[in-house]
Amino acid sequence: MRVLAVIPAYNEEDCIQNTVAGLVATCPDVDYVVINDGSKDRTESICQEQGINHVELPINTGLTSGFKTGMKYAQRHGYDAVVQFDADGQHLPQYIPVMAQAMQEQNADIVIASRTENGESPVGARGIGSRLISWLIKATTGTTIGDPTSGMRMYNRRLIEDFATGFDLSPEPDTVAMLARKGAKVIEVPAHMEERQGGQSYLDLPNIVRYMLRTCFSILMFQWFR
Repeated sequence: MRVLAVIPAYNEEDCIQNTVAGLVATCPDVDYVVINDGSKDRTESICQEQGINHVELPINTGLTSGFKTGMKYAQRHGYDAVVQFDADGQHLPQYIPVMAQAMQEQNADIVIASRTENGESPVGARGIGSRLISWLIKATTGTTIGDPTSGMRMYNRRLIEDFATGFDLSPEPDTVAMLARKGAKVIEVPAHMEERQGGQSYLDLPNIVRYMLRTCFSILMFQWFR
């Protein structure tokens, strides 16, 4: 199975080189593409200097648009699966082969690298929000997802096509919920995640609260009309 790691990056000059180097060293059979989403720092220069395979977006368009660009790349190059992989060093590449094997053996559409399956869970506001999202997904779809806010997700070929050609899909928990409601098989594999290895996350407390509320509202309301 040909797997592509899509790595959205915005102002990740502190992390991008080590993230890509670790991925290549650990998973030499996994291809990758960095989607530089209009970074204002040296992310683009580093990609050019280090020969990192990347696509440059001229302005910052956001995670959804950047990830869709990666899915279009995967579609055009005939990949069987895409794994969403953070540029900041939180995601560990050794789980990619595990996810690919689980996808094949269980005929899954989405495989999530799950902290809860590993005996871990987000804490604080993130933890509360994650548990609420899990409950809402279970209530609205019948699917149990222990770690819905994990950003390390693998999608199969059918969903590559849907993301590449559709206009209303995002790499977020509400989309996973919608796909599950429409029959997609979602499974989880145990995984550990590191803290951000450099740079600044936009997810401070106010943004975490807004993100969780928006996601919950989307699962409850808008998903039913899609």
